[in-house]
Amino acid sequence: MSVFDNREFNGHEQVVFGSDGPTGLRAIIAVHSTALGPAAGGCRMWPYASTDEAITDALRLSRGMSYKNAMANLPFGGGKAVIIGDSRRKTPQLFEAYGRFVDTLGGMYITAEDVGTTTADMESVAKQTSFVSGLHRRAGEFGGDPSPKTALGVYLGIKAAAKFRWGRNEINGLRVAVQGVGGVGYHLCRLLAADGAVLRVADTRATATERVRDELNATVVPVESVLAEDVDVFAPCALGAILNEHSIPTLRARIVAGAANNQLAKDSDGAALVAAGVLYAPDYVINAGGIISVAREYAGGASESQVNSEIHAIGDRLAEIFDRARRESRPTNVVADRLAQERIDSAQRRLVA
Repeated sequence: MSVFDNREFNGHEQVVFGSDGPTGLRAIIAVHSTALGPAAGGCRMWPYASTDEAITDALRLSRGMSYKNAMANLPFGGGKAVIIGDSRRKTPQLFEAYGRFVDTLGGMYITAEDVGTTTADMESVAKQTSFVSGLHRRAGEFGGDPSPKTALGVYLGIKAAAKFRWGRNEINGLRVAVQGVGGVGYHLCRLLAADGAVLRVADTRATATERVRDELNATVVPVESVLAEDVDVFAPCALGAILNEHSIPTLRARIVAGAANNQLAKDSDGAALVAAGVLYAPDYVINAGGIISVAREYAGGASESQVNSEIHAIGDRLAEIFDRARRESRPTNVVADRLAQERIDSAQRRLVA
């Protein structure tokens, strides 16, 4: 199937393929838009079943990054990279080869870590290209692992959603089911537990759930049933496309607010959530804390307090989307998409004027 015929192709500016025989690298970089600036987005490593599956993921994720960066008021467009492979078998040499691949785009795309990749991997990438962020923090510098920043934004988004839905300013006693307690999910659980939330957690890795159970007194629930838990908030923090025609009818939570990208299998699933009485926090709005951190690290000159201030605006941004969706009787994802696309279109018009 041609990239142009893929259902997720959405006017992408460029989709490039890279390989390296000695290291086994097979990678795809999708640049959705550079209207607002260089395309910024992480690199995901995953054992995709096929090249077509990897292309689809890259296209979906890169469009989401365009919208995420636009809504976060960052001077960056949207892009994403995927590496086809098992992250448990990665090597520094593979990521150096990936760095050379990124460098061929001459700064059109800026990479960082994502699912299956780490700060250490990006250090290997940085040996071959300067178009990378999310590196180890050095003395006196801002930056490093963006996961805690993503978690902070999601935590603030959950608070904003709870206030809009129930008028409550505190989350003490709020029942939250967190799907995926890796980097972002673990940090989110810590923030929620510190505020008195009651946690139920699920992950395919027993060591991850046991850590949260032992440290934060969370209840471990099966991965297969976490969506149907009797809770107030469902926080998806694993992979995307989990909200669909089959899973939405099983939801018992009244709020969906989590860190995973592309949580809706289809755009129309946003309307299905409304019909089910569920308030949905658009994923690329609530999970923007990480890209805010990565973007400011790359640009330089930002302080920890400045970045945290930008991340705290996520709650206000979501409140605006929730209110507008209610006033206009439209799903929150439709409202967010329109706002983001308007910003991108405005920037594109200025470029061609």
